[in-house]
Amino acid sequence: MRVAIRPSRMPTEAHNTTTPPPSTDNEYLADHVSVLLKSLNELTGRTLVPLGLSNFSAAKTLYEAPFVVLSHNTAAEPVFNYANLTAQRLFELNWGAITTLPSRKSAEAVERDERSRLLQRVTENGYIDDYTGIRISSSGRRFRVYDAVVWNMYDTDNVYCGQGATFSRWTFV
Repeated sequence: MRVAIRPSRMPTEAHNTTTPPPSTDNEYLADHVSVLLKSLNELTGRTLVPLGLSNFSAAKTLYEAPFVVLSHNTAAEPVFNYANLTAQRLFELNWGAITTLPSRKSAEAVERDERSRLLQRVTENGYIDDYTGIRISSSGRRFRVYDAVVWNMYDTDNVYCGQGATFSRWTFV
C-alpha cells in the first residue's frame, strides 16, 4: 500500500478548459485512462476492462462502458478531469460541463460532510469499496449510489495525481 502522497506534477488548475472529449482524435485519453486503470488494479486487484487490450482499446471501452467512471484532479478544490459517457448521462452534463465541475458539487450540500469523510478514508487507505450515498445531477435529480469504489491515482512516476471512482448500481430517489 502506498502511504506517501507527494505533490502532483499533473495540472491542478481549477478548471479544465483545454481537454476535448475523448475520441479517436485524442486516443480516448488513453494516457489518463491507463493511469486510472493501473492505479485501481494495483490498489484493489480489480479491472474495469478486459485484460490484454491496447491502451487505445481500453480507453475507448471504458469511455463507452455501461457503468460510471469518474476522476478528479488534485486542485485545492478538486475538479472532475474524466467522466465516461454513462457518468455524463447520469449527471446530465456533457464533457465540457462535467470537466469544469468541482467534484464536491456532485453531492448536495447536506451530503458533502459525508463525502469529505469518504475521501479522507480513501486518502488514508488507498481505496474504499463500500461507499453508498446520494448524488445529484445538474437538473437536481437525486440518485443513490451503491457500493462505489473510490481510489487514489498515481502517475507513471508514482506521484499522487487524483482520485478515481466507479459504480454500477444507482437508483433515483
